[in-house]
Amino acid sequence: MRGQIRQSLSGYYDVMTSDGQEYRTRARGNFRKKKQTPLVGDFVDFKAEKADEGYILGIQSRKNQLVRPPVANVDKAVVVTACVEPDFSANLLDRQLVMLASNGIEPLIYFSKYDLVSTADQRQVLAEIATYYRQYYPTFIPQTPAEQKQVQAELLSELQGQVCVVMGQTGAGKSTLLNQLDPALQLETGEVSKALSRGKHTTRKVSLLDIHGALIADTPGFSSFELSNLTKEDLPRLYPDFQEYATACKFRGCSHIKEPQCAVRDAVASEKIWPSRYENYLQFYKMVVDDEKKKYR
Repeated sequence: MRGQIRQSLSGYYDVMTSDGQEYRTRARGNFRKKKQTPLVGDFVDFKAEKADEGYILGIQSRKNQLVRPPVANVDKAVVVTACVEPDFSANLLDRQLVMLASNGIEPLIYFSKYDLVSTADQRQVLAEIATYYRQYYPTFIPQTPAEQKQVQAELLSELQGQVCVVMGQTGAGKSTLLNQLDPALQLETGEVSKALSRGKHTTRKVSLLDIHGALIADTPGFSSFELSNLTKEDLPRLYPDFQEYATACKFRGCSHIKEPQCAVRDAVASEKIWPSRYENYLQFYKMVVDDEKKKYR
């Protein structure tokens, strides 16, 4: 039989077939020998004489896979980005956007907790940030509780028929968003420690949840996301705002670091490109270069 892994928990994998039947399976020992791990989202071949006693025999080729969260064959990702509690982090958001682009996954940005922002100045800054990102990514920011249902309906319409992940900093409100999209889920949500500005992990399994026609993975939130397997040549191509200006650079393959007549740096200087985007890019570029040096030592 063939099906898709919809949930993993403590070495068990719940597989659903195309006719809607679900089987609880385990991976054969040869997967450990091959250093292969089945992931939620994988299409697998398996056998099962009973619904709760199956074995995975093989994993079909993946179009992509994420390490954090551990999900395969992802089409889109909702990046839940807290405005406060925990504090907004442009660096974390950009890191996630780059990681997703490198895996061929379309990001959608959902700004949470805007209604909890305490000052008019902060609200203005966050609204400007959202306006900038909206030029390059589908971006959603319910500014009042009254807007929430409409904005979430628009978000859900973007996810129909897709395998999606919901990701973001711990405490950003991923489980809260999913509960709002489908109240029947009743997922546990975490209290956020204001002293540490960090959340408590509340999601201990990885599942693909069918929410009104979208298969959405509810996965643990992490405060850092690794930029692995990137090259310094890849990185600038993963910034759609850079690509808008890069064709005017003097040198093809411009890294936008030191080259003369760089149109991207000119756009940063004139603030057509958000300065924090470029600052984060410089940091990520250095990380990628340092990683490449380690590989060749």
